[in-house]
Amino acid sequence: MNEWERFIDFINNNQQELWTQVGEHLWLTLVSLFISTVVGLSLGIMISKVTKVSGPVLGVVNAVQTIPSVALLGFLLPFFGIGVVPAIVALFLYGLLPIVRNTYSGITNVDPAIKEAAVGMGLDRRQVLVQVELPLAAPVIFAGIRTAFVINVGVATLCALIAAGGLGVFIFRGLSTNNAYMILAGAIPAGLMALFFDAVLGWIQRHVYQLKKPLIGLALLAIGFVSYQWISPAKKAKVVAGLPSEFVEREDGYPGLKETYQLDLEVMEMEIGLMYKAVKNGNVDVISGFSTDGRIEAFDLFILEDDKRYFPPYHAAPLVRLETLDRYPQLYAAFEKISGNITDQEMSRLNYLVDEKQEDITGVAKNFLLEKGLKATVSRSGEPDIVIGSKNFTESFLLAEMFKLLIENYTSLTVELKLGFGGTKLLFDAMQQGFIDIYPEYTGTGLLVILKPGEAVIKDILYEKEVVLNYVKDNFREKYGLQWLDPLGFNNTHAFMMRREDAERLGITKISDLAASSD
Repeated sequence: MNEWERFIDFINNNQQELWTQVGEHLWLTLVSLFISTVVGLSLGIMISKVTKVSGPVLGVVNAVQTIPSVALLGFLLPFFGIGVVPAIVALFLYGLLPIVRNTYSGITNVDPAIKEAAVGMGLDRRQVLVQVELPLAAPVIFAGIRTAFVINVGVATLCALIAAGGLGVFIFRGLSTNNAYMILAGAIPAGLMALFFDAVLGWIQRHVYQLKKPLIGLALLAIGFVSYQWISPAKKAKVVAGLPSEFVEREDGYPGLKETYQLDLEVMEMEIGLMYKAVKNGNVDVISGFSTDGRIEAFDLFILEDDKRYFPPYHAAPLVRLETLDRYPQLYAAFEKISGNITDQEMSRLNYLVDEKQEDITGVAKNFLLEKGLKATVSRSGEPDIVIGSKNFTESFLLAEMFKLLIENYTSLTVELKLGFGGTKLLFDAMQQGFIDIYPEYTGTGLLVILKPGEAVIKDILYEKEVVLNYVKDNFREKYGLQWLDPLGFNNTHAFMMRREDAERLGITKISDLAASSD
């Protein structure tokens, strides 16, 4: 079976979920566009008539457009919670700029002679606006709406990070689990949707004068559809779980956990950082976190006992290109300084210092190495010999900084950091292509996300630390030309956790208790 056939097979096996995501994506985009259009037209008309406020208004909507999407979603989370509402608010804000700007430009650029002639015919200001300015500005205004729609189709994929659904669910899940077919299953429909509606709106833009009445009818239908969706009663689950996309899909993630414990939870997929905020703010009841995360202490979370031993060990270790080790064999000695030297409690404390105390990542890493009696004062600049990468969470940032300090203090090499890759697949692909030489990885991730052996292999070795390490060492070396060095000492496995006050109030101490409470 070739790659195309495998992709088609994936689509066939997941078509129901795919259609659901298409519907959610379209719903988010259309509702936000409708609100952006109403507000944007009103603002555009206002500033075209009251020109002294045009500068401040355009400045504000311009500023909103420059805010990174994930940052805006995180900012909205405490105010609107998770799900559809903050997603629509964010998309509404992103859609304002082209509509406001084009409405303002379209009206102000109407020929003054035409407006004077209309006034001379006896029309008042309102009639000039409705009968002259808006019709003449309609193509320009529609171009703004068209631009806003295309922008929102793209930005809506990020709304999956706050459990709003849409095609971003497949995209981020695929990035996290090294599944190219899943990425394409989300990206291709999103691209086709943008192209299709851009073409439709382009045609409407060219025939806008002839379509005034049908467009009004469609607007009324849209209002009715939005109102119906808004007031439709939602079924509320007993327990809501906020889970990262990778955990929802991977072999040792939620599907197996659900089967092992017979869980009945309403699952909301979201970005890891936003997931912790969501449980802290009470937007979700339980999350899948990491056992060494500093936010456990910071947010007073309680780790539920894995009483059926479901979660496998995840021992952190440097993953290095063999080509890099052959060129710089002194790296072995540098990394030996830290191997087996970080405990679970120490890693959790370091994460806490960064996440809660807001201490500088480089400073925390440096101080920790000095506490261990290691050198950490040398820092070089210039053309790098080694490039170190990291994933997009605090612990990975800290480990990458430690690796840099070790290499620059125990070798003569210069290191460049490229931090914050958005998932295992992106970072692993960058490494295979030679853009990254080293990054911190976990043995469980190497086994289950990258190698993906058969169930028989997983069942035999999953809970044996040394066996898993040797298995990933041999296979990574043979298949990818990559070398696992000795583990750093701590085990950052998955953990189900909830707010301590809720766990105590409900009498939940282990995952089996959670399963019983969700029945």
